[in-house]
Amino acid sequence: MKNKLLLLAFSIACAVVFLNSCQSDKELEYIKYYTNGKLLYEEHCQNCHSSTGAGLSMLIPPLTDTLFLKKNRSKLPCIIKNGLNGSITVSGRVFNEQMPADDHLADIEIAEIITYITNSFGNKQGLFSTAQVSADLQKCNSR
Repeated sequence: MKNKLLLLAFSIACAVVFLNSCQSDKELEYIKYYTNGKLLYEEHCQNCHSSTGAGLSMLIPPLTDTLFLKKNRSKLPCIIKNGLNGSITVSGRVFNEQMPADDHLADIEIAEIITYITNSFGNKQGLFSTAQVSADLQKCNSR
């Protein structure tokens, strides 16, 4: 009887470990986008926005303002792809430096960068898909 209980407990423990180790396709996609986004961020964005997303004083806006990122979520692909001219208000501060375009980046790379940015530096906004980037870029390009 004792051996059966131990075997049952061991089986349940193994099942729990196995089920918790399985990740859905959505979770795996998020991990892939986040990881690739981190590498792309380090290559294309970190030099100005810093490794912590803090930006640079009054010159370069921080990427730590969750509210700004949520409110402007559909504009982020356009900002990355086309750059930014003119003023922008982030965290209650006005920034007026030009951000260069990264027009060579593919939609998936932009989605990966946005997934990384919107889930780092205190932000937790989930996956930003390639389809979202494509749709958002269509909107900003048609303006």
